[in-house]
Amino acid sequence: MTPARDLLSACATALLDDRRQLTLAELSDLAALPADQVPALANLAHEVRLAWCGPEVEIEGILSAKTGGCPEDCHFCSQSARFDSPVKATPFLDIDELLRAADETKALGASEFCIVLAVRGPDLRVMDQLLRAVPAVREATGLNVAVSAGILTTGQARALAGAGVHRYNHNLETARSFFDQVVTTHTWDERFETCQLIRREGMELCCGVLLGMGESTEQRIELLGQLRDVEPAEVPLNFLNPRPGTPFEDRPLVEPLEAIRWIALFRLALPSVILRLAGGREVTLRELQAIGMTAGINALIVGNYLTTLGRTAEEDLQMLADLQMPVGVLSKVL
Repeated sequence: MTPARDLLSACATALLDDRRQLTLAELSDLAALPADQVPALANLAHEVRLAWCGPEVEIEGILSAKTGGCPEDCHFCSQSARFDSPVKATPFLDIDELLRAADETKALGASEFCIVLAVRGPDLRVMDQLLRAVPAVREATGLNVAVSAGILTTGQARALAGAGVHRYNHNLETARSFFDQVVTTHTWDERFETCQLIRREGMELCCGVLLGMGESTEQRIELLGQLRDVEPAEVPLNFLNPRPGTPFEDRPLVEPLEAIRWIALFRLALPSVILRLAGGREVTLRELQAIGMTAGINALIVGNYLTTLGRTAEEDLQMLADLQMPVGVLSKVL
């Protein structure tokens, strides 16, 4: 066999027969495979997903309950108050608006509804709103409720867990060695500590990444190791969709085949996680979204994102039907 086929065969044996995680060195070797081996890499990732996670795909709707006006300077984000972007600050949505959005999410067959706020962390008023909203959505719809509200204290994490938050989203975004090129108003360590806190308080950790900000291949491999350290239940995989007015507005899109390579590598590195294809997939993968789904993905955000439009939910549901991917409920806790 060729060296590339030898490597793929050895990694298949490790993951499918020996049921062991690949080393970071093995992942680095896979990242260096030539482009003509990406389809084979994606095929292996699909096999690993089926073997470790099963055939079901979880779909989720997200809602920006408080948009814009964020004091942080995440260079990719149009919701920062520090940048001259078209996104303006809005107040926290009322519970009736949240319930309407949750009902629409449930009607699509989703099992998870995520309430997202553009804040550094929740203040007393935001906490009060969340502690009322989460039980209301759960009781009215039966959906699992996730929250994304920034950096938490121990007391806040405990209160959210007590209110019934199923998953808390807190993204590492990028490798520790690259983080100060992306954010300067808080540290990577603060994010890492919040991730650990979420798990200690009994919530599932949803910890996402954003590829295409200028990080190196080595830093992406570093990030994979750091994700393993926080042991997330779910990893949303986002690709940069450059936003007007942000420092990263001129960054190029990740090429479609390269995006598929990294979807596959994230599955091979994290064989048991819920790996969710999320923001930027439409502009990055373009006509290859179905191939992206068969490169190790087992979860999908449907509908619109926080400040950008996605495909219609009907298009995504048809894609899943065409791929014979059944929609189900995935959880590491329930």
